[in-house]
Amino acid sequence: MSLPAWMRPLVPQALRDWRRREAVKAALLEAVRSSQPRECPICGHRGLFTHFGRPPRIDAACTGCGSLERHRLFWLWFAGDAARLPGPVLHFAPERVLERRLRPLLPDYRTADLFEPADLRIDIERTGLPDAALGTIICNHVLEHVDDARAMAELHRMLAPGGRLVCSVPIVEGWARTYEDPAMRTHEERALHFGRFDHVRWYGRDFRDRLHAAGFARIDEITAEGPAVIAHALLPGEKIFVCHPNRAPGEGGP
Repeated sequence: MSLPAWMRPLVPQALRDWRRREAVKAALLEAVRSSQPRECPICGHRGLFTHFGRPPRIDAACTGCGSLERHRLFWLWFAGDAARLPGPVLHFAPERVLERRLRPLLPDYRTADLFEPADLRIDIERTGLPDAALGTIICNHVLEHVDDARAMAELHRMLAPGGRLVCSVPIVEGWARTYEDPAMRTHEERALHFGRFDHVRWYGRDFRDRLHAAGFARIDEITAEGPAVIAHALLPGEKIFVCHPNRAPGEGGP
């Protein structure tokens, strides 16, 4: 309730500023408040989700397990079927919400990260792991942080015949070409141009060309679409790429 005009001079300026900030905060929270119950395929929670990100995405985060849209899309495709992720499995920069559920299901599952706690502390551009040693590599929202030509070649090198790379990246399908600029070096420049301070590109449709150039012969695309977008609060059109190496049975290395 607003104060009468005659009372306003009696209210300290600091209190009036605080009230304005609180009013703005309340309006922003109301703008991103969920109103539609959703269902998380990972933890089974059904109810209102919450916002996440900057700018905030409405219904992005499950209030049961904290999963985001890409995690739920991954799980809808995987559906607990271990045959979709043949071992050994190496999960780069593992999302904890997925790691907690994949580890009990996959007997030969390992995680890898250069900075955060993981089973292996390795650089995705130079892992030092053997050729053709892995059945599956999971790599969600990692390639936009690194030299992706080196990383993709390394991922291809490590996959055995019949293996697969399961990956996702921030991608703008309306762009024919990936946007990247090595001149953008500061945190502020990268956040402005690429969405986050630690990103070095926004991918365009040529993401597939980069995967093919690294040796991946076939790329299957899992797309968030239809009623599943509504039921599970997915990002419409978001994709998971399942990439198969260009390698015949019995071959190893790139």
